[in-house]
Amino acid sequence: MILLSALMFIGGFVLAGLDFRFKWLVLPKGVVFVATAVFLFAYLLYAEVLRENVYLSRTIEVHENQKVVDTGLYGVVRHPMYASTILLFLSMPLVLGSLYSFIVFLIYPAIAVKRIKNEEKILEKDLEGYSEYKNRVKYRLIPFVW
Repeated sequence: MILLSALMFIGGFVLAGLDFRFKWLVLPKGVVFVATAVFLFAYLLYAEVLRENVYLSRTIEVHENQKVVDTGLYGVVRHPMYASTILLFLSMPLVLGSLYSFIVFLIYPAIAVKRIKNEEKILEKDLEGYSEYKNRVKYRLIPFVW
């Protein structure tokens, strides 16, 4: 997964640069402005997630004395960090004006879903109260969907 993520980022940004340089497909300014608004909103969501959850980590692990965070955005969906990063990563190529790069970045939601499934197995096994939290907060990523 890490290698696939790295290839996605490198490929997506190189493709965005080439798309800009050679003007393969120029997106309307309105699309770029909307994507910029989505990007800024997602960035604010991400900052809020960082503020709410001091246990966030790049690796999936449970810290000593870790508690389930179930307030704020975590009261709406169980994985608001992934929700915000999906918005960030899907809006970035459109902010850069590249539909081709956007297509490459469509890989990221699949990567996030796989990681969420792995993370939930570990949290349910190792984090006290996580099973009850799953029963209270039904949705993993998108309210009323999944």
